[in-house]
Amino acid sequence: MSVIQLHESWLSMLQSEFDADYMHNLKYFLKQEKESGKVVYPPGKQIFEALNVTPLDTVKVLILGQDPYHGAGQAHGLSFSVPDGIKIPPSLHNIFKELGNDLYISYPRSGNLLPWAKQGVLLLNATLTVRASDAGSHQKKGWEQFTDKIISLVNEKREHVVFMLWGKFAQDKITLIDSQKHLILASAHPSPFSAERGFFGNKHFSKTNEFLQNKGITPIDWKL
Repeated sequence: MSVIQLHESWLSMLQSEFDADYMHNLKYFLKQEKESGKVVYPPGKQIFEALNVTPLDTVKVLILGQDPYHGAGQAHGLSFSVPDGIKIPPSLHNIFKELGNDLYISYPRSGNLLPWAKQGVLLLNATLTVRASDAGSHQKKGWEQFTDKIISLVNEKREHVVFMLWGKFAQDKITLIDSQKHLILASAHPSPFSAERGFFGNKHFSKTNEFLQNKGITPIDWKL
């Protein structure tokens, strides 16, 4: 993180965050992790991938995850997404299952959600890094303050964005969102532990496109 490579649309709005004390503390923490031999995901160049592939002025939808995947080769900077060739994780499997039930889209061959991101779906994790095989290990180190700012910027600078908030953790961010200006879609998390309790059948993908079309915005092609 010594050199911040970030799309200008975000960097111009977030520069003060990178100069803040909490971010300097976060950089020091990540440096200590590396120097002590810890493996951190995603790779350094992909920490801000969600912002780089979805500029602020293109955001139509925000899907909020909690942590990056902590298995080898899984995390590449987009929430819920895995690179081509990586086995589809359980939560993403359930997302694809709901997508099929909602829009009759065939099950994707790859779990790479980059095509969504390029259409304006900001795939943001609340915590942008994680220690290998240690879920939640980089929570409460400063990332949440940074990503709350990102959510607030989307709320403030964009019009008619759909916020998909899956699970209690994501729904705690509702206070950052103006529900008169944007659409908030909340349900249970797609995790196998909770998907049967309200994620399946939420029809968030069709509801998103209906909202966007009603606002004169090009809908998302969810097919991968």
